[in-house]
Amino acid sequence: HLSKVKTKNPNIDECRTIPEACRGDMVCVNQNGGYLCIPRTNPVYRSPYVNPYSNIYPPPPVPNYPTATRPLMCRFGYQMGENNQCVDIDECASESHQCNPTQICINTEGGYTCSCTEGYWLLEGQCLDIDECRYGYCQQLCANVPGSYSCTCNPGFTLNDDGRSCQDVNECTTQNPCVQNCVNTYGSFLCRCDPGYELEADGISCSDMDECSFSEFLCQHQCVNEPGSYYCSCPPGYVLLDDNRSCQDINECETRNFTCTTQQTCFNIQGGYKCLDPVKCEDPYIQINDNRCMCPVENPGCRDQPFTILYRDMDIMSGRSVPSDIFQMQATTRFPGAYYIFQIKSGNEGREFYMRQTGPISATLVMTRPVKGPRTILLDLEMITVNTVINFRGSSVIRLRIYVSQYPF
Repeated sequence: HLSKVKTKNPNIDECRTIPEACRGDMVCVNQNGGYLCIPRTNPVYRSPYVNPYSNIYPPPPVPNYPTATRPLMCRFGYQMGENNQCVDIDECASESHQCNPTQICINTEGGYTCSCTEGYWLLEGQCLDIDECRYGYCQQLCANVPGSYSCTCNPGFTLNDDGRSCQDVNECTTQNPCVQNCVNTYGSFLCRCDPGYELEADGISCSDMDECSFSEFLCQHQCVNEPGSYYCSCPPGYVLLDDNRSCQDINECETRNFTCTTQQTCFNIQGGYKCLDPVKCEDPYIQINDNRCMCPVENPGCRDQPFTILYRDMDIMSGRSVPSDIFQMQATTRFPGAYYIFQIKSGNEGREFYMRQTGPISATLVMTRPVKGPRTILLDLEMITVNTVINFRGSSVIRLRIYVSQYPF
């Protein structure tokens, strides 16, 4: 900002304004800041102000004596130099200026100017600091200082070369504080964890996620946690299916992965196998085939015994839903006038089963209560034949051995 300085008025033509500025044979010659009276006979100056009657009255003879001439003068703001030339006066260097102490002096041709340094503005003759922060000089943070200002940036930003604007800092490339994955954001960053890990409270570290604790249904049998993941395992005798969750029984008898003797028979059950010994009929029974014993009617010891005993084996899963039909029994022949009664003769002390007759010659074994394994149940299922025509009553038995698995699959 510039201040006004009083300067000298424009040049006044004294030869026009002052009556008879020069007398006698002197001619008035105007100059900057004054005038000169020069002898009329001086050929250098030709004054326009000539007496109009000079042609009528010739000028008197000029006396031959020396005349005094007025010295040369410099206009305001200049002074005579060594070579008789007018040079500018540096009021600032000579401290002849009238600038306020808070201002600075700037020399000009023929004068000077009072101004303020950058960062200040002139108000009522005083240089006052400009608060640049009020006018949004900085993009983010601004600190005003006398005659200037200072810009800074929020955390996560860096000051650009212009000293005013801010640029986002990519923390992921400069320092990467995250343990696993870093995602840059405007002014900050975020940490992300690999699948199977979860972000800790510090927002930087990752800890293994125990997927097995989320649900007991992730695996059919057992869930095993490992860093960043988990896997399902099956008990011995089972293999994991392609869904990586379910377990399927291995039929050791088909794969011949068993250790039974040559006399024994391999019988597959859920989760394993059984080596069955050959059926041995006890007296008075005689063996008809591999799994059937018969008591001859001519033998007095067979009078109150079942006519035949058929040996059967089966397996069921532990905790099977109830009620559930698990075995069917029926007569092989039907005699005229005969009817049949089906019942559980022995082995049902816990009342987990009952026989439901499904037709004139058939019945179904029904499980009524959940049975947990591992367990082996031996049931004698009896079919009683009654013939009123010939007054006959006899029975046959199926000796059913049930292997209950340890697991519900």
